[in-house]
Amino acid sequence: MSNTDGVQSVFDIFAGSGAVTQYLVSKGFDTISNDYLYFSYVLQRGTVGLVRKPDFRNLNIADPIEYLNSLTFQNTGFKTAELFVYNNYSPNGNCCRMYFQPENAIKIDIIRLTIERWYNDGLVDEDEYYYLLACLISAVPFVSNIAGVYAAYLKHWDKRTFNKLTLVAPLLLEAKVGCKCYNNDYMDVLGLPVDLVYADPPYNSREYFPNYHILETIARYDYPDIKGVTGIRCYKKFKSPFCSKKSVEQAFENLIRQCSARYLLISYNNEALLPTSRLSEMCSDYAINNSFKLIEFDYRRYKSKIPNNNGGLKEQLYFLQLK
Repeated sequence: MSNTDGVQSVFDIFAGSGAVTQYLVSKGFDTISNDYLYFSYVLQRGTVGLVRKPDFRNLNIADPIEYLNSLTFQNTGFKTAELFVYNNYSPNGNCCRMYFQPENAIKIDIIRLTIERWYNDGLVDEDEYYYLLACLISAVPFVSNIAGVYAAYLKHWDKRTFNKLTLVAPLLLEAKVGCKCYNNDYMDVLGLPVDLVYADPPYNSREYFPNYHILETIARYDYPDIKGVTGIRCYKKFKSPFCSKKSVEQAFENLIRQCSARYLLISYNNEALLPTSRLSEMCSDYAINNSFKLIEFDYRRYKSKIPNNNGGLKEQLYFLQLK
């Protein structure tokens, strides 16, 4: 895909980590990103959502990232009771969860609280606020005691958890126009005017929210009620219709029917909840001039971090020009 195809504006409507959004921006497309999870929005808003590195002119600190990295609990004035991550996701007298070493948990807390205090005091603007939050969210996985996602923590400390949490300034793309970023349900933004919508919805019944709930809580830092072994917050309203056999067909029907773009590109696979035959039929029904195309390619299956090619798993791209 290139601008010469007549596509100048693209909407990454399930942005997730933002890899596709970043690629689109780097290629010069007028890009929009959206994700219902707030931590994903933070990652986009604080990176591709900016056209230049913030200058922090009101903060009167030469290097805010270096300053945040050097923070200690003693020099912040925060109280232990304010430290949500330390109190709930690291071993201490009242908690046995092993998501973070105590020192890193405290560091996450005091950095997050400091950023919020700067914003509330008017020392950083919105761009600067999300830039710093994106730095923090990006740094957290490098010290997390997990096998890849936050649905569970490891019962023994992984070696990376002994690393010191360190914020790193992201490399911002040299874009003429910043990517517009949204934090909405996909149905609420399908009407935005773009040439092409790229949709990469969930493939199976595993909800994204439980897998990333701690990043969501750090991003929001709203002291939620949590429960269970993993300390998960309520995510009832974040359940995706694409993750249920009962609702997945209607979810795709809504996506395709309500999409106002000229083109729709869906990323899926042949072992997902909605069968290839049914999704192909739906796309054909809404395509004009026999424009529907299904592109499939082999994809390596991963089990316990060991790649193998068994089982015939295929990644799929469903492309159509909409009626």
